[in-house]
Amino acid sequence: MAINLSKGQKIDLTKTNPGLSKITVGLGWDTNKYDGGKDFDLDVSVFLTNASGKVDKETNFIFFNNKQNENASVVHTGDNRTGEGDGDDEQIQVDLLNVPADVDKIAFTITIYEAEARSQNFGQVSRSYVRIVNDANSEELIRFDLGEDFSVETGVVVGELYRNGAEWKFNAIGSGYKDGLSGLTRDYGLQ
Repeated sequence: MAINLSKGQKIDLTKTNPGLSKITVGLGWDTNKYDGGKDFDLDVSVFLTNASGKVDKETNFIFFNNKQNENASVVHTGDNRTGEGDGDDEQIQVDLLNVPADVDKIAFTITIYEAEARSQNFGQVSRSYVRIVNDANSEELIRFDLGEDFSVETGVVVGELYRNGAEWKFNAIGSGYKDGLSGLTRDYGLQ
């Protein structure tokens, strides 16, 4: 049975699940009824950071145009441009045992493509979540439902996997960004 997390809650991932190595991080959302006439296109981006919380090479910024890091231990499975249907809208596969040693955190974010031009924000998005599934048995280990605390934000740091010694933990963040992907890339050290 999956553990449901609250914003700010941290949980052991590998210590409480011995032998866990390959996981899928699924992210999903729905959009509220919107009469602006423009489709929503939400995108998942992943930032693999060093101990200072910065991305030190572009290959550690994973998104729809750069689907994996250099050793393929973190892989974006593809861009869902509509978000329609049930289940995960986008997924990231992570091989925890092979994540390079210089990567301390793996941050999962969602942004709205062309949000400003389309007059869209996360106040118009509902039922956003992140979940982690054990690939070995398809068991959902943890789930974090973001709730509907957003209004003008166009980007959200959903959560992050981070190293704690030899173990991996997960932090449910749920922090919004008014300046979307440009704010996220700036804060994670990319230009």
